[in-house]
Amino acid sequence: MFSSFMVNAWLIATIVAVVAGVVGFFVVLRGSAFPAHAIPNGAFAGAAGANLIGVNPLIGLGVFSLGAALGIARLSRRGRADAVTAMALVMMLALGAAFLSQSTEYEPAIFSLLFGEILGVSGGQIVPVAALGVLCVVAVGALYRRLLLTSIVPEIAAARGLAPQRVEVAFLVVIACATTMTVPVVGALLIFTLMIGPPAAARCFVDRPGPALVLSVAIALVAVWASIAFSYTTNWPVGFYVSSFSALAYGAGRCYAWRRRRRAAAVL
Repeated sequence: MFSSFMVNAWLIATIVAVVAGVVGFFVVLRGSAFPAHAIPNGAFAGAAGANLIGVNPLIGLGVFSLGAALGIARLSRRGRADAVTAMALVMMLALGAAFLSQSTEYEPAIFSLLFGEILGVSGGQIVPVAALGVLCVVAVGALYRRLLLTSIVPEIAAARGLAPQRVEVAFLVVIACATTMTVPVVGALLIFTLMIGPPAAARCFVDRPGPALVLSVAIALVAVWASIAFSYTTNWPVGFYVSSFSALAYGAGRCYAWRRRRRAAAVL
C-alpha cells in the first residue's frame, strides 16, 4: 500500500482533499454548487480540443475552465444565473463531443478526465498540482472576509463598499483554478463530489465558519484516504468510495443537526 506509485497517490489525494475542502466550503456557503458542477464537467472539452491539436491537455483545461468561469460571471449579471450556467455547460459539452468525434485516440484519456486515475499519478504531476493547490488556498485566504460577508450578510457587505459581483468573479476564477489542478488527477465527477459532500457535512456539524472550514478539510481528507485504502484492498474504483463516504458523512451530519434541533426544541 506504500509502494512508490501509492505514495504518489497519497500525496496527490491529500493536496486535492485540502483544496476541495477549502474551496468547497464556500461553494456550499454561497449556493454555487451548479457552477462548481458545470466548470469541471465542461472543461474536459478543453482537454479534448488540446489533444486534437497536439497541445498539453492541461492548457486546454485551464483555458476552458477560466473561460467558463468568466463567461458565467459576466452573463449572469444580465440574466438568470442558473440558465447561464446551464447554457455554458451545454455549450462546452457540445464542443467536447465535437472534438472527440474528430479523434480516435482519446478514449482512455477522457475516462481519466471524467472519473480520475488517482492510482496512476506520476511523480511529475505532484509539483504542478501542489503549486496550483497553494495558489487556490492563498486566494481563498485573501478573499476570506469578503466571501463570508457577501455570502452570509450581503447587505452589510454592500454597506461596506464591497462589490458582490467582483467577489463572485474572483471566486469563480478560484474554482476554475481548482478545476485545472484536480481534473487530470481525480476527474471532473470526483472533484465535484469532494467540493460538495464534505463541506455540506461540515456545515451540519458546526455553525461557525472557521471551525466548519477546518472540519470540511478534515472530512475530505478522511474520505479520500479511506477511499484509497479500500480501493487498494478491494480493487473497486476510488470514485465509488469517495462518493459513498461523502454521502455517509452528509447523512450523519443531517442526523446530528436533526437531533440537535430536537434537543433545542425540548429545552424550550
